[in-house]
Parts: sequence; structure tokens; C-alpha cells
Amino acid sequence: MDEYQSRGFTRGTEATKMDMIVPFMEQSIQPNDLLLFARVAEMGSFSRAAERLGVPKSTVSRRVSALESRLGERLLVRSTRKLSITEFGEAVLAHARHVAEDVEAAASLAQNRQVQPSGTLRVTMPPDLAHVVLWPMFAEFTRAHPLVRLELDLTARFVDLIGENFDLAIRPGTLRDDASLAARRVATFSVGLYASPGYLKRRGTPATPDDLMRHDALLILSRTGDAVPWILFRGEEHWQGVPPARAVANSPELLMRMALRGAGIAAVNDAFAVEHLKRKALVPVLPRWRPPPVPLWAVFPGRRLLPTKTRVFIDALVTLFTSPECQALEHGARTARDAIDESPAEPAKVTRVLQRKRKRTQRK
Repeated sequence: MDEYQSRGFTRGTEATKMDMIVPFMEQSIQPNDLLLFARVAEMGSFSRAAERLGVPKSTVSRRVSALESRLGERLLVRSTRKLSITEFGEAVLAHARHVAEDVEAAASLAQNRQVQPSGTLRVTMPPDLAHVVLWPMFAEFTRAHPLVRLELDLTARFVDLIGENFDLAIRPGTLRDDASLAARRVATFSVGLYASPGYLKRRGTPATPDDLMRHDALLILSRTGDAVPWILFRGEEHWQGVPPARAVANSPELLMRMALRGAGIAAVNDAFAVEHLKRKALVPVLPRWRPPPVPLWAVFPGRRLLPTKTRVFIDALVTLFTSPECQALEHGARTARDAIDESPAEPAKVTRVLQRKRKRTQRK
């Protein structure tokens, strides 16, 4: 018998959280005593509380009396017919219930991590992410977790996770401030401006961000119905504007495909563009001017314990984006982009003018 059992407490599990007793300590106010007091208050009787906990009534009475002595005030008024809680006892009871909830949460967390993932996992995300990036991970996840039924809602709509009973949302960009939700960053995507060689041959290559205002832009549609401005950085320099839009859509993949067909310039996730860069079907535009990176978030209800099925899915997302394959993809996009020599058009034009002047001088 260990010290825990020698003090009259059993290790049996009960459905009610008040029955969960933490290891006893000798000094100060003990969590065990708070839990015992809460059980007595709930049951309205020392005898019923002792019976429920499986400990002697004398132990319960002694521990509650010791708690009162430490606090310096009565918690309960005892009589032969009735047991009532004092005003001070009501205040302490509120704290005791918080202790019980914390103990229950810790025990549930430990139990939750050991349970095999199962049940339906409802996930919502933009279609582009699923079609271009995540579909192999989905297949691997279903093979690795045969008891989980994956239900995917592919939409650009901002889904109400709690109201529509979703377990998880995968969302890029800036998140709304919502106290009912929690989030974990799973990736960060670099972004660049791209166009087809045919478009640049036809319309010319922008040399400065201001030149973009004379080009055809393929812009992202915001949730408010407006085109999302382009924001570009080069070191400490900053540029922001909304070039003339030839098309506006809430699908980055669609805009990239339109750029491939020469419709204009699009802001594209580098990981989406890398294969097209290798084939020279897309060319970086203003490669040293970069839009800010876009974070990717796993968003889930924040006021409940994360189910095992959700936790392992989020872990799979993190594993995917930190994998050597994904890192190699990002490196390939960076290498292909950096291979492009950004030569400003104006200096080149000046050089050609000077060369023509020299030739005229030599003829004279």
C-alpha cells in the first residue's frame, strides 16, 4: 500500500469529476481537501460523500475540518438534521470546482492522447490547397487511420466551425479575432508575381512597381467583394497599389492558370509556380519585390479538448510542410526565381542610346 492508499483514498475511477483526487501534500491548502469539501457540498452529507468516494466518513470529516482550520473560518454548519454551507464556504466551493475541472482536464488529456483516432473528421479549406498541395496527405492519412472517416468541405466560404459542427478549418492569411476559436500555424508560403513569357513579350516587362499600374492584373477577390491590393517589399522599401484588374477571383490557382495563358500578371504561391518555372511557362515579375509571406493556419474550436482525430490530422499537416520533399520544393522555387536577373528597363534604354551616339560619332 502506497502513501496515497494509506491515507484512505482509493485509486478507482469515477464518472463524476469531484471523485478525482490528486496526491496528498502535508503543507498549505491541499487540492485533495478542496475536492473532498466540494464532494460533501454536492452530496449534502459526509456519509454520502464518503460512500461515493470509497473512504471512511471519519477521514472525510477530519480532512474538511483540517481545511477549515487552515482557512481560519467555517465552511459548513453541521447539525443532526442538516448540513449547510456558510457564505465563506460558497466562495471556497467556487475555487474547489475550478480545481476539480483542472484535474478532470488533465486526466482527460492523458486519456485522450492514448485513444486510437476514430469517428468522422469534418475539415473545411479552400479548394486550391486541396487540389494542388494537400491531396497526397489526405490519401496517406486515411490509410494510416482506418477508423477515421474524412469529410472534406472544399470552399472559399468562411465557415462557422462551431455553428456548422466542423472539427477543423485550414485557412491562409490573417485570421479573424474570435475568442471561441484556437489556431496553430502549420506553414508559411512565400509569394511572387508571375506572368507568361508571351504576355511579357506582348506588353513589356515591368521595371518598377509603378509600372504595374500600366499592366493587366489578375487579382484575388476579398471576402468583402473588393480586389485585394498588391503589397510589395524590397528591403526597407514598400509599395502598395491595385493595378487595373483584368480578372478578380477567390481562387489563386485559377488566376495562376489564367496567367499561364497570357491573361496578365498574378500573385502566385511559389510552391504552386515552381513546376511552371522549370518549364519556363511562367516568369517572375519584379523578382526582388516580394509580397509578404502568407501563413497557413489550422483553426479549431478553442473551448473543448482537442479530439485525437483532430490532433493527429494537424500533426500530419505539420509533418507534410516540414518534410524534406516540401522543403526541396520551396528551395526549387527560390532557386528558379533567383536565377532571373532583374535588369531595370530604363538603364538598359539609356545604354542603348549612348551606344547609338557613339556609333554616329565614329561615322563622322
